[in-house]
Amino acid sequence: MYLDSTTCRLGGMAPPSATATTSLVDNLRFLMFPGFAGAFSQDKPTFEAHTRDLLAKIAVELCGLCEAALRYRSSSDDPMTRGDQHAAHRMTEPTPEESAAIKRNAQQATEAFLARLPEVRRMLGLDVRAAFDGDPAARHADEVILCYPSIKALTVFRLAHELRLLGIPLLPRMMCELAHMETGIDIHPGATIGESFFIDHGTGVVIGETVVIGARCKLYQGVTLGARSFPRDEQGRITKGLHRHPTLEDDVVVYAGATILGGDTVIGARTEIAGGVFVTSSVPPDHVVAAPKAKTRIISRK
Repeated sequence: MYLDSTTCRLGGMAPPSATATTSLVDNLRFLMFPGFAGAFSQDKPTFEAHTRDLLAKIAVELCGLCEAALRYRSSSDDPMTRGDQHAAHRMTEPTPEESAAIKRNAQQATEAFLARLPEVRRMLGLDVRAAFDGDPAARHADEVILCYPSIKALTVFRLAHELRLLGIPLLPRMMCELAHMETGIDIHPGATIGESFFIDHGTGVVIGETVVIGARCKLYQGVTLGARSFPRDEQGRITKGLHRHPTLEDDVVVYAGATILGGDTVIGARTEIAGGVFVTSSVPPDHVVAAPKAKTRIISRK
């Protein structure tokens, strides 16, 4: 069997475990919404004991995954990043000094992440409230937490985003892709999303890596916040790391099927983007963007 260097890696450091990543996400969901996910506790002492045990388990899981992600990055010399897809995929073992530094960084990231969990819970509470207030079909907050795909996707995104800010590679993306597969909502962990955010229905929403979304924004299904054409270097490779996605200021509403592209595109506060429109330039605050109304014909079948 032909083993090419791009799709086969032998030896070296293993990437973060997909199984362990799934377990971490499930355990964190319990902490974010106790009683709605994971084990159900009937009384407060049992709940508190379970939470202490779970926090200890999460700390061990997360530290191991962070260390694996950091080791994997440090040991990998991907030929694709050098523009030579035919070269061997070189793997180098970290030196003892590098290994010690990786362990320290993983532990520090874990401690910093756990310290941020109360703030993440606060943000998610505001997201739940925004969904309840913004959808007349929601009868109570429990229904939002249990049933709405946007809350599932935002829970994972907000957790993964914290890890991304702490410099942990790969793992945040793996976490968000679990939510993407489950909900159909694709949010890159690098995006910046303000408080009280609501995605109604959610299916087919795409939010790119460098998107910036202000407070109290609302998207409907099928919305794309994406990039336009990508600049390339002298070898013809796409330039990485540039700001290439739009910015939505506070209180923007984007209706179903709209596409907003480009890093220079800023949608001003309190603006509404109508369904199905294609936007590639900035819009001032307090405007409505709509395509020309299509003429509808009603034809008798008799």
